[in-house]
Amino acid sequence: MAAFSNIRALLSRNITRHARPAHLKGFARGLATAKAPSSLFASLDTFSDRHIGPDDNEVAHMLAKLGYDSMDAFVADTVPEKIRVSSASVSNESIPALSESELFQRAKELGRANKPFKSFIGMGYHNAVVPPVILRNVMESPAWYTPYTPYQPEIAQGRLESLVNFQTMVMSLTSMDIANASLLDEATAAAEGMVMAFTGSNGKKRTFFVDGGVAPQTVAVLRTRAKGFGIKLVVGDALADLDDEALRADLCGVLVQYPDVNGAVKDFSGLADSVHSAGALLVCATDLLALTMLKPPGEWGADIVLGNSARFGVPAGYGGPHAAFFACTDKLKRKMPGRLIGRSRDVNGKPAYRLALQTREQHIRREKATSNICTSQALLANMAAMYAVYHGPVNLQRIAQKVHGFTQIIKNAVENYGYKAVNTQYFDTLTFEVNGVVKDAEAIHSAALAAGINLRRIDDHHVGLTLDESVGAEDVVALINVFASAASLPPVSLNELSAISAPAIPESLRRTSPFLPHPVFNTHHSETEMLRYIYHLQSKDLGLVHAMIPLGSCTMKLNSTSSMIPLTWPEFASVHPFAPKDQVKGYEQIIKELESDLCKITGFHACSLQPNSGAAGEYAGLSVIKAYHESRGEGHRDVCLIPVSAHGTNPASAVMAGLKVVPVKTHADGNLDLEDLKAKAEKHKDKLAAFMITYPSTFGVFEDGVQDACKIIHDNGGQVYLDGANLNAQIGLTNPATCGGDVCHMNLHKTFAIPHGGGGPGVGPICVAEHLAPFLPTHPIVPTGGDKPINAVAAAPYGSASILLISWAYIKMLGGAGLSDASKIALLNANYMAHRLSGHYSLRYKNGKGRVAHELLIDLAEFDKAAGLKVMDFAKRLQDYGFHPPTCSWPISTCMLIEPTESETLEEIDRFCDAMIQIRKEAEDIITGKQPKDNNVLKNAPHPISVIAAEEWNRPYSRQTAAYPMPWLLEKKFWPTVSRIDDAYGDTHLICDCPSVEESASSL
Repeated sequence: MAAFSNIRALLSRNITRHARPAHLKGFARGLATAKAPSSLFASLDTFSDRHIGPDDNEVAHMLAKLGYDSMDAFVADTVPEKIRVSSASVSNESIPALSESELFQRAKELGRANKPFKSFIGMGYHNAVVPPVILRNVMESPAWYTPYTPYQPEIAQGRLESLVNFQTMVMSLTSMDIANASLLDEATAAAEGMVMAFTGSNGKKRTFFVDGGVAPQTVAVLRTRAKGFGIKLVVGDALADLDDEALRADLCGVLVQYPDVNGAVKDFSGLADSVHSAGALLVCATDLLALTMLKPPGEWGADIVLGNSARFGVPAGYGGPHAAFFACTDKLKRKMPGRLIGRSRDVNGKPAYRLALQTREQHIRREKATSNICTSQALLANMAAMYAVYHGPVNLQRIAQKVHGFTQIIKNAVENYGYKAVNTQYFDTLTFEVNGVVKDAEAIHSAALAAGINLRRIDDHHVGLTLDESVGAEDVVALINVFASAASLPPVSLNELSAISAPAIPESLRRTSPFLPHPVFNTHHSETEMLRYIYHLQSKDLGLVHAMIPLGSCTMKLNSTSSMIPLTWPEFASVHPFAPKDQVKGYEQIIKELESDLCKITGFHACSLQPNSGAAGEYAGLSVIKAYHESRGEGHRDVCLIPVSAHGTNPASAVMAGLKVVPVKTHADGNLDLEDLKAKAEKHKDKLAAFMITYPSTFGVFEDGVQDACKIIHDNGGQVYLDGANLNAQIGLTNPATCGGDVCHMNLHKTFAIPHGGGGPGVGPICVAEHLAPFLPTHPIVPTGGDKPINAVAAAPYGSASILLISWAYIKMLGGAGLSDASKIALLNANYMAHRLSGHYSLRYKNGKGRVAHELLIDLAEFDKAAGLKVMDFAKRLQDYGFHPPTCSWPISTCMLIEPTESETLEEIDRFCDAMIQIRKEAEDIITGKQPKDNNVLKNAPHPISVIAAEEWNRPYSRQTAAYPMPWLLEKKFWPTVSRIDDAYGDTHLICDCPSVEESASSL
């Protein structure tokens, strides 16, 4: 107990809360909202005062500290006058505000407008059954949906472990060597696989063959992606059409679906041999539940295996968000896109997880990239992983066997009516030929609709149906009787049906290998144990439930409960993305309103909600620009100018869209070099396609010359893509159209409050000027976009449609005035923070009036020179103060980019600033020699309980200093669960799955 004596002494002190400034005491929020209602009839549950952190008194305090007596005066010094827009452009007149209760009622009303039909459409989407313990404690839990991507692993061990569970689940079920931590959807995952095959041939082979059994939405996305890379896409019968020698000589890869979209289960082992003999890769799209019964692709020769994991406990949600999985052979692992979680250890040798091989992430390669993936679907991947943990291998196979058994019963019964099943070998999907029994397929669909059922529309002669875990005995009877009714034949009853013993899977394709033997998948099967496991993992992760997450360019604002609630209502969660239009009137209205509001906010003419990440929005916007040039006979325009300060996804997206990147310089003050831009625009004027610019800049400043830059581009025949990553600084003050843009994307998971989910989901819709509207993306099943559209950029017509509800609700509850106020407070909070940190840290960039935008960039280079302290040393020490560090080493390697958002109160902002100032004092002790340079409180940070409580303590500072450097930490402290991670060890010992039974036993 000697180790705790000093801590006990510290705990005996009087605990002081971090107090508000003295002159603000007594001004509480009260039980309703901060401002008095305008009348007795006004709502008391207005959202703006709940969402925006500082109240009027705190705002006045911060303005006074900055030398202003009004918000208008402050904004005038922060946002250039020439790009300001009228206050009426985004106001309560243009976007009326709803109270929280009014929003709830409006959402209920629109939910009722969606007809509750049961869909058996399939095509990669299922009616997943979400275990209540996962629904309530993961999907609906802010402890799981508010954290950021686990770039700081010491405070993210919980979801890192869960993502390793996801990777392990995928590797085990597919029998592949390695899997990533999820991609955006199945179709874009297939596109990533295609490009891997193309680059695997060093771009020398350009033909990619797609089997006719692949889902049509996947084919559409492949066509879009193939165009940018100059890949020749050929669709046909992979088992019959690959004998052509000319085709084989140019073949880089083949994509098959297993089982295919029509339900057929085919043996592709011979195809694998043929593809490999041609020097190409075999890519397989598959289904995880089916693989509990089918021979896994890794056992018959697939090189890449991918698909949608959503049937493992993730709602259909009108198309998403869903976590795609992606696995490959060991030799391809360093080319695999997306995030990869690996096992490593901390500096004390304790096992720990981390993001592995980060330097292989494609967007880091900028213009040399072949993928722009820089995110994942972490929340949905964690749900799918938890589903597998909860059910385990035995119950997963039982679910699969029940689904398959019901499918067999339906096939036999329907064939007894004279219909013919096209596929005799299947798992859960059947395609029936209806000719000879009824006039055409419409007769079947009419009978189905009369029964409240949706079947898959194929053509006039065929219908399809897919079963899933949600199907019960009564559904089986209803489906059979649809076919009976259409043919005017007698219906069946349940007691007439019986199970079929032998599976409809050929013996050679039945799974014989075990799966998911790891302890984690064979332990937590009672709800008690599952609940404890979920809470054990979440206790390791810092989210917005604990503290501010001041990540620059990430906008970690409040994800309000009121905007999240409708998300899991069945009237929204249970809708198939290809349901008939007349059944989704509620969704249609929400989508229409959201598109309209986003156009008002950006100043643009039209919107597409299909892109399901920010990088996907970049790619879609540039593809639209390319299509516009082609429509004018200027398809040769292929040069894209991009500032060197841009995020790496910008050049990566440009390459994917078929553009050639030319970098543009920036000045020492952070501003764009307009002379260099002009010179390069004029040099490439005959081939100039686009210019990409982020505004405010990635350096955290509103540049005066943005309109001049856009004019230079337009004068030379190009279009302007304005990256909307920093839109939170603009709303109601300026907009991308006024700045001079032609297209922009928005990050709904930043500006419009969709949670980051620990690394996804996200939504990256694009808004465009009128001349670009005809080229917005369409979809092969549910047409969207303009009259000259590009092909689909996502699997579902409206991308991650269900979470659009969150941004719709956010905008509706804030209203135009609240949205504008939010941007103003975001600017004020950042500038107040810059003021408080001045004199302690070097502010890298500011405008002529000394103002930053919504974020600030502090440079720590001086500490490296004086004491060998790196950015990461400051970051890890902040963890000891209970904070998530700001964005580190970007956009400049020696800097931190800090963004407080509008949701943080003055008290929390001051608490963060106090922590940073105290760390500055600790750094000064190292600079002056009071602490050694190689063994100090920053270099050794963070300090988990295991270190603080260790019997031995041989560090040149006290345990109190390490663990409780500020008094308020005694009352509330988030503890890192491991010491600093050894990154190098993790990359040289790459292990990306769960511990085995033997490893778990040896650690006991």
